[in-house]
Amino acid sequence: MAGVCSFAGYIPRYRIVRKNIYKQVGWVNPGAIANAKGEKAVANYDEDSVTMAVAAGAEALEGMDASQVEGLFLASTTMPYKERLNSGIVAPALGLANQVRATDVSGALKCGTSALLAALDSVRAGQMQKALVCAADCRLGLPASTQEMVVGDAAAALVIGGQDCLAQCLGAFSITYDFVDHYRGQFAKADRQWEDRWIRDAGLEKFIPEAIQGLLAKCGLAMEQISKVVYPCAYPAARMGINKKLGIAPEKEVNPLLDQMGDSGSAHPLLMFCQALEQAQPGDKIVLVGVGNGCDALLWEATPLIKSPSGRSTVAQRLEHRTELTSYTKYLVWRDLLQVEAGLRSEEDLWTRWSVNWRQRDALLGLWGSRCTACGTVQFPAQRVCANPDCGATDQMQPERMAGKTGTIFSYTGDMLAASDDPPVIYGHIVFEGGGKYAFNFTDCDLESLRVGQKVRMSFRRKYYDKKRDIVGYFWKAVPVREEK
Repeated sequence: MAGVCSFAGYIPRYRIVRKNIYKQVGWVNPGAIANAKGEKAVANYDEDSVTMAVAAGAEALEGMDASQVEGLFLASTTMPYKERLNSGIVAPALGLANQVRATDVSGALKCGTSALLAALDSVRAGQMQKALVCAADCRLGLPASTQEMVVGDAAAALVIGGQDCLAQCLGAFSITYDFVDHYRGQFAKADRQWEDRWIRDAGLEKFIPEAIQGLLAKCGLAMEQISKVVYPCAYPAARMGINKKLGIAPEKEVNPLLDQMGDSGSAHPLLMFCQALEQAQPGDKIVLVGVGNGCDALLWEATPLIKSPSGRSTVAQRLEHRTELTSYTKYLVWRDLLQVEAGLRSEEDLWTRWSVNWRQRDALLGLWGSRCTACGTVQFPAQRVCANPDCGATDQMQPERMAGKTGTIFSYTGDMLAASDDPPVIYGHIVFEGGGKYAFNFTDCDLESLRVGQKVRMSFRRKYYDKKRDIVGYFWKAVPVREEK
């Protein structure tokens, strides 16, 4: 048997109130008022599907030995690279071993549940003891489009194993149709979709019931025996029709989160599943459905371990941790939909050469430093010669991972001259708990909120985006701890 050993969701800090979007572009499409309710989650300018997957994965792995994870499945329809293994970036950022099997899963919005099925199959077959599934999406809708209103940014992560499961998978049922509702060609940045009525009537209202009914028939169960049903659907009227058709009572429905954060694509069913697991009782049976060019339906049963305290942030707490992004134009700049003059410094050629990336990969992606075995001094970046003037030992170092450590602000400054999509650029020196000191950029904060001595944690982020070469560079930034409460 295989199941979920740990889970976590990640919702970015920023929210845009949909009415504010409508005020700016509603004149183009007055019908968008129908979706101008609530707010959507917005990834920061230095976040994308890779960084959000790392954020969710790190929390899901908290308290575990990451080196024991033998498989990583990254699901997303918005991966930054087409011919670079995106999960190969996530793996070292999470501290996974180099011997991990890493796989990118994409193509349809149900790729999150497809990746989950692949992980379950690998664990059941004995090929892996533990596998990590991360799903993340940062989908883009053009201004004044329905997608701009509906989609939101988020990630979810599930650790799959054969022992100590919080919920076991009892069965699965899948259907596949080349039903085109959402589509994006090879060179398109923004999502496009066919008519809403077509998506609802010919797609969702037929495929979701077929998948759930097929799953229940395969497992020999009736809806009365199911505690919670999880499925993404951005149309409230269609959801009501599906629930009525299947006999899903209100208490069985999991909050679709559309008003609080929007539809997060491949991550959304897994994020809703995390929410269901947080509320589950031992013995509860949960149906999870991923939708997109068909459906994946999975049946789960919560074990007695589901009540074990995890100490991780819940989906509800992630939703509460919010800061309103009041500037719609700033959002457009962040998504490269509005070009602004960023100054001459923005024209400098600052991308990191791939040979340097390779040689410094442990420090850049994993934030590995070193600890002197002679005196215990921690240093970042890793050194051959101990920086302790009373030691000076040479080649007596062991690797020391800094990514999971907290630190304190030693110094900081705001730089309005440096090129940035969110000026000023804030940077300074961080002293790590247990030793080590280095200069980092700050993120998810403002200059006025910082103070010397303040606690920070490290967050994997985009360091730069080189438009000329269409490449993204990653490194770690400091986030004030109080911003996470």
